[in-house]
Amino acid sequence: MKGARIHRIHVHTRPLAGLSAVMLAAVCLAGCASGPTRNPADPLEPLNRKVDSFNNAVDKAVIRPVAVAYRDHVPELVRTGVTNFFNNLGDVWNFVNSVLQLQAQDSAQTFMRVNVNTVFGLGGLLDVATDLGIQRHPEDLGETLGYWGVPPGPYIVLPFLGPSTLRDTVALPADYYYGGMISRVVHDVPVRNSLYVVNVVDRRAKLLPVESMVDGLALDKYSFMRDAWLQKRRSDVYHGNPPESPASPGHGPDDGRLPDPESQNGPDSPIIQGSQDSAPQDHSSAPEAPASQTSFSMGPAVAPQAGTGPASGPGKADDVADNVIVIGEIVNP
Repeated sequence: MKGARIHRIHVHTRPLAGLSAVMLAAVCLAGCASGPTRNPADPLEPLNRKVDSFNNAVDKAVIRPVAVAYRDHVPELVRTGVTNFFNNLGDVWNFVNSVLQLQAQDSAQTFMRVNVNTVFGLGGLLDVATDLGIQRHPEDLGETLGYWGVPPGPYIVLPFLGPSTLRDTVALPADYYYGGMISRVVHDVPVRNSLYVVNVVDRRAKLLPVESMVDGLALDKYSFMRDAWLQKRRSDVYHGNPPESPASPGHGPDDGRLPDPESQNGPDSPIIQGSQDSAPQDHSSAPEAPASQTSFSMGPAVAPQAGTGPASGPGKADDVADNVIVIGEIVNP
């Protein structure tokens, strides 16, 4: 009898031991995402880090080698033409979103860019508009939703596509379908897929000069890239400026969005700073997702061309924040 009783106890305690191990692992995993340095915009950090590692592995094994070969063997003049061509296609979607955001000046400039580059720039191969002083204004549906008060939601790292937020993920299908306009103007499937690949490789090649900056500045590359991406995204939504007043269209009061990082750092240490040539911007009222406590200057920075070294601008942090090296960034319009 005693032996049988001991046997029954042994059978019932084994599942309990397994359950205890699972609960212990869950507690440890939760602790990783709820420590003192946890970014409140990234509640899914343990999962996001795994996806980020997967994306980096894919980039290292496939995309980056192709981009390096593209940079080394394709003439710069051809690469510039490829970039201009896809930028011209993307300007159509930029125009739509500028209109939806009630940006009259940006809409007019983007409309002029498309017409000038299409007619006088050989279908967009030449960027004549920039030479004439007509600026480019990249926009997307995620920014438009943010302008009209849709909160960003949690930070998400998507497989193959890289950094995003819940709001931007919802807008992603429309951005991909209309953003490059390739699927709208090219109906031959092999040609269309080839253009997609060329676009991805061209964008990835332009980010090669930034890699050394990230490796030199970041102790934790994941946190650095996340914070830079969130800050740049927040700046993009408000076009580098906070809303004028809580009652302005599309910029209502804080309605459950994640806390502003400036409330944690104090008014004298803004997370996002203007360029050295402009007055400091006050972002205390902007309700976009925070970017922890890593500071970057968000002044204008020109993306460096391959082989030309760092871009001119306020500093390396500008280039990194404006050219985040992630797989998702290279396919955004």
